Amino acid sequence: MDDTLSWFFSELAGRVHGPFAFRFVLQPVMAMIYAAVDGFADARAGNSPYFWTMLTRPERRLPLLSEGWHRVARVIALGVLMDVLYQLIVFHWIHPMQLAVVVLGVAFLPYVFLRGTVHRIVRWWRSRRPHHRAGGQAGGADNGGRQAA
Repeated sequence: MDDTLSWFFSELAGRVHGPFAFRFVLQPVMAMIYAAVDGFADARAGNSPYFWTMLTRPERRLPLLSEGWHRVARVIALGVLMDVLYQLIVFHWIHPMQLAVVVLGVAFLPYVFLRGTVHRIVRWWRSRRPHHRAGGQAGGADNGGRQAA
């Protein structure tokens, strides 16, 4: 068992310097872009933070997971393709468990964690912003500041 785990993690670590190593930057960046867009939308709509809602509201968990998967489906598909190509080039075989760990680790997890973080930052930022009153300046001096006679 220990040999299997050490083999598993050594092969995962080897991906960082092997072919397609750029995906360890590209995929998290793409997931972060999607997470930022969705986090802004959640804050604008007044929704609760994504990850927190998944943890605390079981009835919302599956719909939120499905939404998250759909939002990052392209990043995940690209990750699957790149890792399958990597495995075929390096190992001449496909290891599905390693594939799942890599794709989830570099695409989906950054999305899940960052979406709620962006949501909280946007809500905090909006709460700090002064609200402008409709109707212009206070006092309504439209005659150059002079008092009406």
